[in-house]
Amino acid sequence: MANVAITGAGRGIALELARQHVAQGDRVYALARDPAGAEALNALAAQSNGLLSVHAMDVTDDASVKAGAADTGAAPIDLLYNVAGILGTPGAQLESVDWAEFDQSIEVMVKGPLRVLLAFLPRMQAGSKVMNISSQLAASTWPYGGFYDYGAAKAGLNRMMRSVAIDLKDRGVIVGLIHPGYVQTDMGGAGADITPEDSATGVRKLAEGWTLDRTGGFYKWNGEEHAW
Repeated sequence: MANVAITGAGRGIALELARQHVAQGDRVYALARDPAGAEALNALAAQSNGLLSVHAMDVTDDASVKAGAADTGAAPIDLLYNVAGILGTPGAQLESVDWAEFDQSIEVMVKGPLRVLLAFLPRMQAGSKVMNISSQLAASTWPYGGFYDYGAAKAGLNRMMRSVAIDLKDRGVIVGLIHPGYVQTDMGGAGADITPEDSATGVRKLAEGWTLDRTGGFYKWNGEEHAW
């Protein structure tokens, strides 16, 4: 049984990751900005025979992150998924960039994962893993324009976590970056390519097989290495 912490667990890929880890008997700490409004997550907790607990955490707020991590207790953390994210305004034009929205994307998807990692790091040991949900939009191979704040945030996440991977390698803590696919979530929309179940299954299997020699790498949910 692994101890698993998941941010953004109220919906989408993170909710499905929580469901799958509970199904395989793991202890799951589900972290959500609005636990009271996370009906599906609370229902999963009620049916989990104590394997899943729900904890409040706003990844943009340092005090909330520290309090949320403390609320999960003192057990070692074997696997942390940084999933919480926002899309911003994908159709925004260059001349109408919303700077407040841009700043929010950086807070959620760059600073947020680092805040969460630092809050749980004292409970990690050799073999612990930090899996970060990135995006194909972070790569230089993305062939379209737009997505200014989202793309910048995910690219920043990749570069930042590659640095973290270097700094934590001697401790044996493994860091990964994963493009989860184009997923049928609130963010991806109903017309996206794959289901949350398919995405989470791939992400989970990747995480389970990730080794220290690949720390800092960027992979797709299907196991393929992703070009930067």
